[in-house]
Amino acid sequence: MIQLIKKLFGLGPSVNYKELLQSGAVIIDVRTKAEYQGGHIKNSINVPLNNLQSHISKLKKDKPVITCCASGMRSASAKSILKSAGFDQVYNGGSWISLQNKIR
Repeated sequence: MIQLIKKLFGLGPSVNYKELLQSGAVIIDVRTKAEYQGGHIKNSINVPLNNLQSHISKLKKDKPVITCCASGMRSASAKSILKSAGFDQVYNGGSWISLQNKIR
């Protein structure tokens, strides 16, 4: 059960988000447009979760993708959607504020 919860939320071995960004990772913020406009990580891309499926073809599968949102719930769903679409390097960054602190 614990493994399932860890897998669902992308928890596990710690991820060096700074390194991922240096290697060309893209941050996708899956909050609504209004939430994103209220504050976001510089250079992140806003693709609301309910629009993600229709934007997948615009994303590059050969680059790491880091998902984020307000709490980590929607970004976990986004990670699952991207993994199902054939993206190998997808990381749930959790809340955008927490992720922002990790990449400073």
